[in-house]
Amino acid sequence: MNDRLLRACRREKTDTRPVWFMRQAGRYLPEYRRIREKYDLLTICRTPELAAEVAATPVEKFGLDAAIVFADLLTPLEGMGITIKLIENGGPFVDEPIKSPQDVKRLKRFEPDAVAYVCDSIRMLSGLLGDVPIIGFCGAPFTLASYLIEGRASRDLIETRRFMLTAGEAWRELMDKLTDMALEYLKMQIKAGARVVQIFDSWVGCLNPSQYTTYILPHMRRLLDQLSTHNTPIIHFTTGNPALLSAISSAGGHVISVDWRIDIGEAWRVVGYDKAIQGNLDPAILLASPATIKQAAEEILRKTADRPGHIFNLGHGIHPATPPENVKLLVGIVREFDANC
Repeated sequence: MNDRLLRACRREKTDTRPVWFMRQAGRYLPEYRRIREKYDLLTICRTPELAAEVAATPVEKFGLDAAIVFADLLTPLEGMGITIKLIENGGPFVDEPIKSPQDVKRLKRFEPDAVAYVCDSIRMLSGLLGDVPIIGFCGAPFTLASYLIEGRASRDLIETRRFMLTAGEAWRELMDKLTDMALEYLKMQIKAGARVVQIFDSWVGCLNPSQYTTYILPHMRRLLDQLSTHNTPIIHFTTGNPALLSAISSAGGHVISVDWRIDIGEAWRVVGYDKAIQGNLDPAILLASPATIKQAAEEILRKTADRPGHIFNLGHGIHPATPPENVKLLVGIVREFDANC
């Protein structure tokens, strides 16, 4: 049984530390590109057979220790009456962005049946991979709110921050609705067979520590506290701002996933050794030479070798230009390092 990921989440010893990668099923893989020649992104996400095939491919190809369900970050918003579009190289779009407190009130209560295909995908993926754990996921309330308000991915999130700072009651209502949705969406994935869940707060790094503590932390703490009663390991992922790391850790989660903007040894000290840690190779390293990949990976491996609870991953998703052979090389570097320790 492949229980490396589960054991690492519990900070238990493993024969070798688990390895998986965010966006491990994606455009860098020729198998994925062949499927994309026939189907658009939403069709793949909404077709369990295709989503399961895409998610299983990198696990089988590289011997990874987990699969992550193939869905879009905005998928659960469909269950709240939101129409989304996925555009290649353009990311997800929301048709009618939130502009006022009245727009928050039109958000429907999350309807699980609208995205039941995600659960079907998990069950099919489990059948394909056997005992390899499946990771379910959801966007965090702030990150989902940013898409709802901006209408698309944004670098500065100025409209989101304006709404957060000026529409206090409506902001709290929005965050409460998205927290309730995230909890229900993750619970349905756990029930379908996800053995670990990851919460992506991909855009929260634009905030300062005071803003995070005031406007985000109470909602994340509620989400993580209620989710933790299901005895499923939770990975809490953020990126972009190491100054938030202490507050992020205090919000909860069994594993804190960090990006490459902080030394992983320092990150673990800040997070606390009572939590596991995930990360944190810069995805750009996989575009470099084998020697550079080996050097960068082994630096992370050395700094996390003294205690159990490290999950090797990138600091964010695999870049589409990544050569698949470099992914295979990286997995081999991790396995060889741990075998020689």
